[in-house]
Amino acid sequence: MSVNTSMNWKQLLSAKRWGYEHRVSDSHLIARSEFQRDYDRLIFSSPFRRLQNKTQVFPLPGAVFVHNRLTHSLEVASVGRSLGRLFYTKMKDADSEIDELYPYLQEVGNMVSAACLSHDLGNPAFGHSGEAAISTYFTEGDGRKYQEQVTKEEWADLTHFEGNANALRILTHPFNGKDDKGFALTYTSLASIVKYPCAAIDGHIKKNHHRKKYGYFASERETFETIAAELGLLEDPTNPKGYLRHPLVYLVEAADDICYNIIDLEDAHHLKILSYPEVEDLLLPLCGGEDLRARLDSLYDTASRVALLRAKAINTLTKACVDVFYNEQEQFLKGTFPSALMDALDADIVAHLKRINKISVAKIYNAPTVVQIEVAGYKVMNALLAEFVPAYLKKNKNSYDEKLVALIPHQFYTDQEDSYSKIRSVLDFVSGMTDVYAIDLYRKITGMIIPSID
Repeated sequence: MSVNTSMNWKQLLSAKRWGYEHRVSDSHLIARSEFQRDYDRLIFSSPFRRLQNKTQVFPLPGAVFVHNRLTHSLEVASVGRSLGRLFYTKMKDADSEIDELYPYLQEVGNMVSAACLSHDLGNPAFGHSGEAAISTYFTEGDGRKYQEQVTKEEWADLTHFEGNANALRILTHPFNGKDDKGFALTYTSLASIVKYPCAAIDGHIKKNHHRKKYGYFASERETFETIAAELGLLEDPTNPKGYLRHPLVYLVEAADDICYNIIDLEDAHHLKILSYPEVEDLLLPLCGGEDLRARLDSLYDTASRVALLRAKAINTLTKACVDVFYNEQEQFLKGTFPSALMDALDADIVAHLKRINKISVAKIYNAPTVVQIEVAGYKVMNALLAEFVPAYLKKNKNSYDEKLVALIPHQFYTDQEDSYSKIRSVLDFVSGMTDVYAIDLYRKITGMIIPSID
């Protein structure tokens, strides 16, 4: 591992592409850069399209449009591009020769945007309750019996399913019959999605922001170590087996934080969970001190008023996050910045964001429809795992087991004989399902509905 005490932009910003390391890129000289290619590959991919039928917060579908994982990811990518571009502009204003020193710095907006686009790619159906349901199968369900068949590191993966780690796997794993380079994204795009650069067995340390969860499964440890070595990521002094964050992770995280803090309020208003006066009271203080009263009063449609407040609040938070990232750049390159960007903003902004979060937890995240989909998600995901995991692991399969395994797409099969690899394959299948597909398959295999023959 690196013995340096600071990371550097020249090494951190790399156009080297996973699986095609031998290729030399001159992307800063052509119309479509390597990082724009990353973005385009994600946009046109099947896992990204499936996000349109994965829950963000509110159940899908509904009579009133609310955000799903796909629309959320697109909005996060938009904010992320602004964060990266504003940072580059500040760097360029401070040093007119910065492009000669760091040729790829001008692409930082595209790098962050691509990472934002893929940050939720590994999230299962039913929002965060889907993650919890998968974990619960192994901690409290029938999956407990597999503990003796895997290593401690592998067991930590299974009992703490993490969408962030699953995203890295989706992007790099050679699935059966697919490109053995995965998505073949650039090293920088891959590193920028790993919020917690450690394995599950070393994560869940709440006092260390970069270890609050974990960022790669045991199956992808070597993958991330290769990425870290190429980009010069620093060894974590609190965990010799882990790393400190790539600095751009903070911008990806900030874009995500900005969007869900603000946009969940907009959805809550559409669903009449929060009234317009409640939303205005929450968002107006984040609008940068600009006097919006006349503009707001001129809009008779409350949805338009909320949209204006949302745009102004996002703009305020975006600029504030960039200021911190630019001013504290040395800390980010040393890996010593101790919190999320949003937690380091002006005290008044942080206090107000905490107020928004408190109200969101009470009125939005615990709204009856949200809780109902979470409960349903637990039942559906647990039942699917209870059927498919033992069937796939059995050496002597009966007729029913064989029919279940036949429902698993060939791309998720593995040639490995160990239990962990086989369980991981089933998790690849189940975690990739949309809400609608998971519910439909659950109903069919439990006999609640009988499939029709067209």
